[in-house]
Amino acid sequence: RRTTHYLFIVVVAVNSTLLTINAGDYIFYTDWAWTSFVVFSISQSTMLVVGAIYYMLFTGVPGTATYYATIMTIYTWVAKGAWFALGYPYDFIAVPVWIPSAMLLDLTYWATRRNKHAAIIIGGSLVGLSLPMFNMINLILVRDPLEMAFKYPRPTLPPYMTPIEPQVGKFYNSPVALGSGAGAVLSVPIAALGAKLNTWTYRW
Repeated sequence: RRTTHYLFIVVVAVNSTLLTINAGDYIFYTDWAWTSFVVFSISQSTMLVVGAIYYMLFTGVPGTATYYATIMTIYTWVAKGAWFALGYPYDFIAVPVWIPSAMLLDLTYWATRRNKHAAIIIGGSLVGLSLPMFNMINLILVRDPLEMAFKYPRPTLPPYMTPIEPQVGKFYNSPVALGSGAGAVLSVPIAALGAKLNTWTYRW
């Protein structure tokens, strides 16, 4: 039984990673990090909650979300190393921050005595609100992304992602507000879907 449990944890890591990657942008390339910020915030906050809630309820282990986020962080550092090996600068990829938000989800699950409804509503909201905030701080620390964009263009960069000079002073639509709001709103119903899928899988 213990061996089966450990094997299942490995499956959690693999499936969670694939789920997160296929949710859309899972990594911040410096040349269009701000363009993809809102998309990343929505897709990754929802997928983090879906994967974590699904597997957390299946295993009953509060640390599953943090484990999931740690695996994704390691995967992204590997990708960062691959781009660096191709000759791109160290700052070309900013590794996203998943772990603190996942820890909040785990903490909610543990503090509410493994109450799945509290994990979905409270934990999902905390992930949706915190993940964009942590990643905004992370991106602010990157060295001159605009210079990076023009100096190290990617051959696969689509035309609509071509970097342009920013309009200074025209920051009315805050990507933090949009990303946090949308992430928080969407995380809860999608987490509920994850819990429902967990129930169906258990019955099957």
